[in-house]
Amino acid sequence: MTDSQNALLMDQGREADPSGVSGEIAIEVKNLSKKFRLATERRDSLKERFVKGSGRYEEFWALRDVSFSIPRGSTFGLIGHNGSGKSTLLKTLAGIYRPTSGAVVADGRISALLELGAGFHGELSGRENVYLNGAILGLSRKQIDDAMEDIIAFAGLEEFIDTPVKVYSSGMYVRLGFSIAVTVDPEILIVDEIIAVGDEEFQRKCYDHLYELRRKGTTIVLVTHSLGVVADLCDQAAWLDHGRLRAVGPARDVIDEYLGDVNQKEANAHAAAGEVAEADGGRTARLGSGEIRITSVEFLDPDGVSSGFLSTGEPATVRMHYRAESDLPSVTFGLSFTHESGVLIAGPNSGYGDRSLAVKAGTGFVDYVVDQLPLQPSTFLISAAAADHGHVYDYRDRAFELRVRAQEAVTEPGITRIYGSWTLNPNTASVQVGEEWS
Repeated sequence: MTDSQNALLMDQGREADPSGVSGEIAIEVKNLSKKFRLATERRDSLKERFVKGSGRYEEFWALRDVSFSIPRGSTFGLIGHNGSGKSTLLKTLAGIYRPTSGAVVADGRISALLELGAGFHGELSGRENVYLNGAILGLSRKQIDDAMEDIIAFAGLEEFIDTPVKVYSSGMYVRLGFSIAVTVDPEILIVDEIIAVGDEEFQRKCYDHLYELRRKGTTIVLVTHSLGVVADLCDQAAWLDHGRLRAVGPARDVIDEYLGDVNQKEANAHAAAGEVAEADGGRTARLGSGEIRITSVEFLDPDGVSSGFLSTGEPATVRMHYRAESDLPSVTFGLSFTHESGVLIAGPNSGYGDRSLAVKAGTGFVDYVVDQLPLQPSTFLISAAAADHGHVYDYRDRAFELRVRAQEAVTEPGITRIYGSWTLNPNTASVQVGEEWS
């Protein structure tokens, strides 16, 4: 790095190591902590400020002793709950925040897209803002001139590029900001989840370009709540929890650890709350003659323990508890699974005729067991019924709520998962080494 680059790093609150970071490392974070002062008592008037001071503050540590390194040419993801410190860390990496303690060592020109419209001047046109942002990134006017048409084309703003950006929609802001950040050949690209604001077409375009940058060896650091994106795009990931680093390593391993923690917390909350709650609070009208009633529906995990959720791909049991007023020689129990969007997914039942069940008076339960739950993570409404051919004893329409969670990153689209195996069978007889396909 040049002396001017070192001076810039120091000015941005990042350490400039005279020996530089390792040639294999693009960014190194060393024992990084960041503290903010939060006002607990406001002084609204000048008189109050003069007489009583500027008010009281309490310290808030957004980051605590975070250390990791990002290999050059890799894609690195930051995951964690809202308020975990991801965006603070990203802004510190970009030099927007100065560390309270510790340091960030970066080797390479950084291009960052962190906030909607950050660095844009509302009175300037889109074209003028491209020059402004390019200058902030340290590009010469010639470099910006050479990239201008590519930036405009990528953003799809040919009709509006000479219009003041104050009249741009949020989507147009995102498109122009992202286009500037990625089209100027960044050595290190830092992206917050701001691209989620764009429309579906532009999001696909963004991710396609990120894959291309990744292929070309650009170091990418991104924050996203889409664990599927992290699993697909990132080589490594870091998990932040209340400002502290919980895990860092291969992306899928970190995601699995994070999901395990989230699922455990949800299971603990369910255990503390007791029985599975009805989706409608008991307000759904009941149909049927009432000789037998479905009293509750319970969800059991692979260990047979009542849980607040079931996991995709894992063994699962849906347990229907009932109370029968008299002996019933023929009862068919049924379930239906409706996605929260209103799409009916499936409606299994225990069978009619010879397969129907004889139920004695009293209470009991019937289990519906699934070897591999095919539902993808989401929320489903469960209907439960007990009937005998056309006669309905009890029917509770979408009265129970099932939450499905993942134990690993979900990279397949859709509401359900079809389990199968893939087999590759190359036709080796049609090709020889050194020859083209025949």
